[in-house]
Amino acid sequence: MSQTASHALDRVLVLEMVRVTEAAAIAASTLTGRGDEKAADAAAVEAMRDALNKLYLDGTVVIGEGERDEAPMLFIGEKVGAAQGKGPAIDIALDPLEGTTICAKAGPNALAVLAVAEQGGLLNAPDVYMDKIAVGPGYPEGVIDLAKSATENVHAIAKAKGVQPHEIIACVLDRPRHEKLIAELRGIGCGVVLIGDGDVAGVIATTNPETTIDVYMGQGGAPEGVLACAALRCVGGQFKGRLIFRNDDERARARKWGIEDLDKIYDLTELAKGDCIFAATGVTDGSLLEGVKRFAGKMTTESVVMRAHSGTVRWVKGEHRI
Repeated sequence: MSQTASHALDRVLVLEMVRVTEAAAIAASTLTGRGDEKAADAAAVEAMRDALNKLYLDGTVVIGEGERDEAPMLFIGEKVGAAQGKGPAIDIALDPLEGTTICAKAGPNALAVLAVAEQGGLLNAPDVYMDKIAVGPGYPEGVIDLAKSATENVHAIAKAKGVQPHEIIACVLDRPRHEKLIAELRGIGCGVVLIGDGDVAGVIATTNPETTIDVYMGQGGAPEGVLACAALRCVGGQFKGRLIFRNDDERARARKWGIEDLDKIYDLTELAKGDCIFAATGVTDGSLLEGVKRFAGKMTTESVVMRAHSGTVRWVKGEHRI
């Protein structure tokens, strides 16, 4: 992994990425609790696209809302930015509204999320499931291993942390497909925090001791895995991911985006390499960020923006006139 900063990202102001996620979060927040997932997502997508197109960059969406036939805006391969062919060439992974169901139900941890890297820095992950395991910083390299069972991983984490396995807390998406995983974790006395959606926030939670979450486990979206890895690259941590294919159509989609080894277990730096920037703004209140708040004549936002090269993490509170 190169320790030098990307020349492309040198010219992309970190705070410009915050302005993009702020715009998406504010737009989505107008539909918080309204029960309409599609409308909230569409509002966030349109706002994020407009904000990106105002920036002096030559951007390509490598992870977006889907393929062109499925997504009218911010589709994989779409060009964004006001300096096509002239500005810094960067790859962009985005989720304008991570947690559409959360937003529609006014639940916790809905986010607007964006990651950028120099060209080729982010895995062009197809929209399939990914088996994931992640821990925060401070552990010896190789403490987690997707080839091992959940029990073996918990024991390894506990040993490295100097505690008993029953003192480990895991974060898992609350889905029927995880019934056996949850039962295995609880069978060894491990605490399990179940989340309804938003596994980018779930992975990042492992980096914050205040959440008490030690490890993230289970299957979630592959694009969200790449976004989470961009954040872990900035703040430290470990991640292992393996793409899960349910049918031949999904395998063909992966090959279309250049993925040949369908059984490969990816490391953190294979999913997000080189210099990269990660930004997120809260839509609803959560463990990572406060959501958008409206008062007489103004709105407030809370964002986080990180850069891998410098290891800098900035927390940004915004006040916006209505």
